[in-house]
Amino acid sequence: MTDQPPVISCKNVWKLFGKNPEKYLENMPKDHSYDAISADGYIAGVKDVSIEVNRGEMLVIMGLSGSGKSTLVRCFSRLHDITGGSIAVEGQDIMALSEKELIELRRSKMGMVFQSFGLLPHRTILDNVAFPLEMRGQDRHTRRERALEVIKLVGLEGREDYFPRELSGGQQQRVGIARSLAIEPDIWFLDEPFSALDPLIRREMQDEFLRLQDLLGKTIAFITHDFDEALRLADRIAIMKDGSIEQCDTPDRIVLDPKTEYVAKFTREVEKSKVVKAKALAKHSQNIENSGPSVPANSTIKELARFLMSDSRDAIPVVQNDGEKEMLLGGMDRKEALDILFGSD
Repeated sequence: MTDQPPVISCKNVWKLFGKNPEKYLENMPKDHSYDAISADGYIAGVKDVSIEVNRGEMLVIMGLSGSGKSTLVRCFSRLHDITGGSIAVEGQDIMALSEKELIELRRSKMGMVFQSFGLLPHRTILDNVAFPLEMRGQDRHTRRERALEVIKLVGLEGREDYFPRELSGGQQQRVGIARSLAIEPDIWFLDEPFSALDPLIRREMQDEFLRLQDLLGKTIAFITHDFDEALRLADRIAIMKDGSIEQCDTPDRIVLDPKTEYVAKFTREVEKSKVVKAKALAKHSQNIENSGPSVPANSTIKELARFLMSDSRDAIPVVQNDGEKEMLLGGMDRKEALDILFGSD
C-alpha cells in the first residue's frame, strides 16, 4: 500500500463554521485552541488535519459525537468545502474541480453508505440497487445485470423482488452496501453504517464487510464511535477530538503506545492480547535461533498463548506469507509477548 501514492491526501485542512470563516482563519492567531475559536463564535469542525488514505487501505476514523469525524470525511468528497488547506483525490485538487467535474468524480470513483439506509420504499431491492446506475443513464438490461451481481455478493440472492419493509435492519443495510457497490467505486466512504443495528446483527455485518473488503480491496474511510469496531476492522485508526487527530496508527500501536491521555482512555479496558499481532512485536535486531517453528505475522498474542507457554526461546521468528513465499519479518521477544498476555509487573 505504501509503495504507491495515496488515494486521498489532506494537508493542513480546516473546516470552520461561522460568518466569513475564510477571513477569520486568515487572521486567526497561530495555535488558537478549539475553545478559543468557539469563544470567537466559530466551530472548528476540522482543525488543521493532515492525513493520507492509501490504496486498498481501510482507515477507520473514530471519536465521540462532535469530534469532527463525519465532517472530515465529507471534506474528502467535497460535500463540505474546506476553509483552508488542500485535499487531493487521485492526485486531483478537488477544490479546483468544477461542479460538473466534481459530480463525475463522485459518480465514477466514490461510493457512500450512511447510518440511515435511505432506501426508496416504493422500489424493490433490485430497483433500489440499480438506482445509481439508472441515474448514470445505463440501459435497463446492463443495470439489472450489475444489480443482480452485487445483490448476490452481499448475500441477498432470492430477495430481489422484496420491498425494503419486508427486510430486517441488517438486510436493509446490506441493500445500502450493494447499492454503493453497484457503481464499482474505487473509494468507499461509510459513516457509522452499522450503529443502528443490534449487537448480533452488527457483528454479522462486520464479518460480511471484512469478507467483502478481502474480496474487493477497496480504499475505505470508515467512521465509527465504537472503539471495538475500529480495532476489528481497521488497517489504521485515526482518533479525533475537537476537530483534530489525536493519533493515527495501526490498532497494535494505538493499544501498545497511546500518544495522548485522551487516546489512552480508549485503550484502558482493551484486552491487548486480542488486538496485538505477532508482526507488531517483530524486530530485526532480535537474535533469532535457526531451529524451531515460526509464528504467522497476523496471529494475535491471544491466539499464540499455548505456543508461547511451551516455547522457551527468547526470540521467536515471525513470518509473513506473500503468495507462495514466506518472508521473515524478524524476531518476537517472548517475554514482551507474555507481558501482553498476562500483564507486566
